[in-house]
Order: sequence, then C-alpha cells, then structure tokens
Amino acid sequence: MKTSFNKFLYIGLLILGGVYLFQKDIGQTLIFFGIALAFDPFNVEQKWNDRPNWQKIILITHLSIVFGLVFIELFKLTQGL
Repeated sequence: MKTSFNKFLYIGLLILGGVYLFQKDIGQTLIFFGIALAFDPFNVEQKWNDRPNWQKIILITHLSIVFGLVFIELFKLTQGL
C-alpha cells in the first residue's frame, strides 16, 4: 500500500478510537487503536533498525497504549464476575 493511503487510514482509525475513548467505550477504542497499528503511517519499506528514533517512539507508545487498553478491558471483565 502507498504510505499516504496508510497515513489517512492510520489517522482515521485513531480519530475513531478517540471518539470511542471520549465515550468511555474501551472495547471499541481498543479495536480501532489496534487496527490502526496495522497501517504503518511511515515508510513501510524501511526496516525497523533504519527508522528514526522519533518514529520508533511513536509506534512503541501506540503499542503500549493498546496493551494498556487490553489490561483495562481484562480487569473490567474480571471485576464484573
């Protein structure tokens, strides 16, 4: 896929996830943020080791947020039992 197309999908999915986060729907936020990671907004042809540090920081932070949402969702499920 073209990088510019990926950027639009990435940003669009982040915006949708942000809307659901604002509505406090963690499950839907998790879905949209997780799917957004599949659409790398940077140069997809570039290897991980060759990427600038700021791009790595953005992607690792995004992944950390997704893992955090997974744990919040799992904790919420265990609280309901």
